[in-house]
Amino acid sequence: MMLNEDQNPKVRAAFEKWPPLISEQLYRLRALILEAAAELEEIGEMEETLKWGEPSYLVKGGSTVRLGWKPERGDNYFMYFHCQTKLVPTFRELYSEQLDFEGNRAIIFEMGAPEHTEALKHCIKLALSYHRVKHLPMLGATAT
Repeated sequence: MMLNEDQNPKVRAAFEKWPPLISEQLYRLRALILEAAAELEEIGEMEETLKWGEPSYLVKGGSTVRLGWKPERGDNYFMYFHCQTKLVPTFRELYSEQLDFEGNRAIIFEMGAPEHTEALKHCIKLALSYHRVKHLPMLGATAT
């Protein structure tokens, strides 16, 4: 996986508009996305861009992973996935005891709560590989 380390200035501005503690947490999730992508040999270059004004990560053959925060949700921040995929329902089946979800579109995080890094990284990898695995039962996954 390749990503130009010079962060897109528009994406940097999106991170900077959030409160510092939220921005710090979302930068940690960004690092985890980059780490997960680096472990996937089959994906090529990753694009970091904005979708709906929020940092989004795309690879050929994958589904977009997007990060966000809403002021009205306070200490909650989110990792969003395309709601018409099997991603979040699969994540829920695999990790309902470790991760919290919103509908079929997001993993919800609460400031100060554990992030369950390995489960989260597995979910990210499934999203980045989605179009190659969407035909498999459970996206070809088992819990890590």
